[in-house]
Amino acid sequence: MKFHTRTPIRRRDRRFGRVLVMPGLSVLLAVVVFPLGYALLTSFYDYTLIKPTYDNFVGLGNYRGMLEEAYLGTSLWVTLKFVIASVVIEFSLGMAVAVAMNAVTRFKSFYYIILLAPLLINPVVVGLMWRMLLHSELGIVNYVIGLAGVAPINWLGNPKTAFWTVVLVDIWHQISFMVILLLAGLSSLPREPYEAARMDGASPRLCFIHITLPLMRPVIIIALLLRFIFAIKTFDIIYIMTKGGPGVATDLISYFIYRAAFFGLDIGRASAMSVALLILILVLTTYLYRYMRSFK
Repeated sequence: MKFHTRTPIRRRDRRFGRVLVMPGLSVLLAVVVFPLGYALLTSFYDYTLIKPTYDNFVGLGNYRGMLEEAYLGTSLWVTLKFVIASVVIEFSLGMAVAVAMNAVTRFKSFYYIILLAPLLINPVVVGLMWRMLLHSELGIVNYVIGLAGVAPINWLGNPKTAFWTVVLVDIWHQISFMVILLLAGLSSLPREPYEAARMDGASPRLCFIHITLPLMRPVIIIALLLRFIFAIKTFDIIYIMTKGGPGVATDLISYFIYRAAFFGLDIGRASAMSVALLILILVLTTYLYRYMRSFK
């Protein structure tokens, strides 16, 4: 006997579900797909703020011109260093804090509030706040270290210190995100493997290496990939604190593209760099995901 699962009621429910989804899809189309399509279209034209028209089709000319940019390689290298430094340090510190908080039983809500505070602050506010704190003459940081007899440090005006200052500010702002993801993963781990390991005499270090890390692998992969993507896109803190300087010490690729568009007035070439950056992020994300998934 053959049963028909698609009853009129089910078909009606599906149609009603599609109607409910349409507003969300329309918003997604407007805020995601349209800007991407607009940037892709603009990247094939000689479109500038001096002559904002689509009269001159240049094909791949903007992409070839992008490769001729004098400081593109430098910007990519600075971005790579920034991403590796911030993500590695955030993951290392974030895992340590998450493990410590997972063992806490009292005042956990209080610690959560302290942990979430930096993440809730707008990046622009973070940049302004730290720019004032680190001011070479008026900042409280130099005042405090001056009490210990240390000479004032030009945190943002010296190429040797500006890069690491920006990295540390980004870590201060984003480490909460890493801790929350890792802590959620730790909280969901089963207790049975740990109890069995302790009965066999395993130390906490061995439990962490042979039980926690393997079980946490999916969460770790997601956390690292998300922070990798967010770090590449970092713009607000750079714009507020250093504007890519001094020189090109903090000239991340996002700010490099911004300068090409609004200082160089070349929207077409900036669009080409944006599209290329998007493709690069997709390729690197796919590769890193498969690479990290390959570990057993």
